[in-house]
Amino acid sequence: MTKQIWLNLPVKNVARSLEFFTALGFKPTAHGNSDTSAGIMIGQHNFVLMLFKDDVLSAFGGLPIANASVNTEVVISLDAESGEEVDDWARKAEEAGGTIYGKPAENQGWMYGCGFADPDGHRWNVLYMDMEKMPKG
Repeated sequence: MTKQIWLNLPVKNVARSLEFFTALGFKPTAHGNSDTSAGIMIGQHNFVLMLFKDDVLSAFGGLPIANASVNTEVVISLDAESGEEVDDWARKAEEAGGTIYGKPAENQGWMYGCGFADPDGHRWNVLYMDMEKMPKG
């Protein structure tokens, strides 16, 4: 049975990406950290994000790397405990060198979220869901 899932992302500069994600509050792991790769733990359940230099990930993925700055490859979603936490994520992402593509805003009367791109263009969103306001039905 699967015990853990890892997300592997291509990056142009491992050190720069590690700096960005550390500024967001993610914790570097002890394995895989070099000029070509780095590991980061995300959240309370220790989701592993692996950053690989483009050519390294392309080699073991068997395909060219997509340009995340001009194509949507995936949107990685993070949960927040409040609207204020969403605002904080947006601020931290921008201060760390990310780009806000969706300013913090309410959606459908029960969700509040924002979207940002990391330095390599990978898209992330942070969402607070007020389950008491969620439509029933």
